Amino acid sequence: MDSPIDALSFEDALKELEAVVTRLESGDASLDESIHLYERGNALRQRCSERLDAAQARIEAIRVDAEGRAAGTKPFAAG
Repeated sequence: MDSPIDALSFEDALKELEAVVTRLESGDASLDESIHLYERGNALRQRCSERLDAAQARIEAIRVDAEGRAAGTKPFAAG
């Protein structure tokens, strides 16, 4: 369960986050374990959020005209 978060795919991070939430909601964890689970869950949530943001940016970027109004979208080219 404590594999490096940076190495997890979005799907694996989300699955582990769900397990962390389930464990915390059960109320069966000790205080120390709950703190560890909360910290791990927060890091997993951040990883999922970063992966979603990156995916969204790759999908499209909004083009704006000279007045700053949205003028359409174009594929996002990272790099």
